[in-house]
Amino acid sequence: MTAEQLAQAVAEAMWAQDRASQALGMQLEAVAPGTARLSMPIRADMLNGFALCHGGLIGTLADSAFAFACNSGNQLTVASGYSIDIVAGAREGDVLTAKAQRKAATGRTGLYDVQVHNQRGELIAEFRGRAYRLKDRRVVPELPVSGD
Repeated sequence: MTAEQLAQAVAEAMWAQDRASQALGMQLEAVAPGTARLSMPIRADMLNGFALCHGGLIGTLADSAFAFACNSGNQLTVASGYSIDIVAGAREGDVLTAKAQRKAATGRTGLYDVQVHNQRGELIAEFRGRAYRLKDRRVVPELPVSGD
């Protein structure tokens, strides 16, 4: 199994159990070793009192992309922390896309950047996630692991 095939198989297993991302209307668009891309349409029930997408939901989209990217090697990985800078608002009808990319991985820790853009390519948010791999735990027990 190639690293790309493994990343896809892990993502499919994760997606099947990810009720939160599904409930928010996210779509898993692409996954590869150390990377993932998810999108989310902004609905009326996602707006705050200023008719803008709630910042926490933008963060949730970025966090979901982060999770798929850092688990792509089938080594169970959790967030140890993250920060997000929201630089522009999103409105009802916008479609946000979060692209996650591993920047560094050493031992059991990793650093990932996620950029969130709208359908016009405008930057909405920058997210930086810190990941921690759990020792000897797989996302999908019957699949191999990759150091990707």
